[in-house]
Amino acid sequence: MTRNGKIELMAPAGNFESLQAAIDSGADSVYFGVEQLNMRARATINFTLEDLPEITRRCSKRNIRTYLTLNTIIYDHDLSIIKTVLDTAKESGVTAVIAMDQAVIAYARQITMEVHISTQINITNIEAVKFYSLFADTVVLSRELSLRQIKKICLQIGKEGVKGPSGNLIEVEVFGHGALCMAVSGKCYLSLHSHNSSANRGACKQNCRKKYTVIDQESGFEIELDNEYMMSPKDLCTIDFLDQIIDAGVKVLKIEGRGRAPEYVATVIKTYREAIDSYYEGTFTKEKIDVWMKALEKVYNRGFWGGYYLGQKLGEWSDGPGTQATQKKVYVGKGVHYYPKPGIAEFKIEAYDIKVGDTLLITGPTTGVKELQLDQMMVDDLQTAMAEKGNNCTFPTGFKIRPSDKLYKIVKE
Repeated sequence: MTRNGKIELMAPAGNFESLQAAIDSGADSVYFGVEQLNMRARATINFTLEDLPEITRRCSKRNIRTYLTLNTIIYDHDLSIIKTVLDTAKESGVTAVIAMDQAVIAYARQITMEVHISTQINITNIEAVKFYSLFADTVVLSRELSLRQIKKICLQIGKEGVKGPSGNLIEVEVFGHGALCMAVSGKCYLSLHSHNSSANRGACKQNCRKKYTVIDQESGFEIELDNEYMMSPKDLCTIDFLDQIIDAGVKVLKIEGRGRAPEYVATVIKTYREAIDSYYEGTFTKEKIDVWMKALEKVYNRGFWGGYYLGQKLGEWSDGPGTQATQKKVYVGKGVHYYPKPGIAEFKIEAYDIKVGDTLLITGPTTGVKELQLDQMMVDDLQTAMAEKGNNCTFPTGFKIRPSDKLYKIVKE
């Protein structure tokens, strides 16, 4: 569902910190998994069924849609769990379920819960859209499609009046930013073969992110490769051609990142929010794109490329095992107390020192993600320029902090 006629911005949420970050940063919708039946079962600390009412409570206050991911392969022994999860989601007011297994789709329809078709189904043409319109109101197209192909499908949906169970035209969703898998939209069995840990059950061991040497078994000759990380794609980034995605008729832009840190969610969602609003205001410019790209480069990434949307060459591979972010966070300490009248927070410094001038990051399940510049602080009721390990320090924040909050400082890589 578009927001005030704009493309919907969908944010990932792997925990309550990320959920709050998404809410505060301008997301129109959030998607999340519960327990183990989702494609990020190992990558992050998933929510539990007991968390669903709190998730929907926070989101409904801001008119944000909630999507539950149940998009793994389902076996017979999972069926009773699936029904319990979907029943609880329905009772909790979750907006829709993202699914790929027919058992999930069928039961969701039975209890009249909105369904979104996951990219694992590999929808690549209008006839497939028509078929799944019998069950779903939103379809996530295959990631292998170009923008030209996506635009044609969107035009045909309107031309032929392809509607979902809600009676509204089917909405097309695409991935806009974040990690790409070497299998793109398909199923991968590398992890299953090597570790008996199925990627298609959300338990990927990320074989493709490692360095390999290719050896000619006949001669023992090691084949030299231009890129040692030959199976690890760069991250998807579409902000520089976001206008073309919107013009193609796409209704939902999905951001990857349920396994990434809350500040990643905050930065990426805030940046794409600005870009989307800028497009509709008629101020989407090259100069702004340059600023947005620099913001995106600050948080975890493996380098960027535009996927297959622009019909570019097959794949672009990362040249290192981890992030290419231009900055990182360093743990400093934890929250102690908040003094509401003066708006001052107290923290216990447990690791690195902090000093006036530092950029600080505060995260917590209720606080979400907050960034601030440290202009002044006190230790033992005395004004100071530095707080050391073991100190309790206080400084103004302007927002409430909690004992569960963690304090970090941002340093350049």
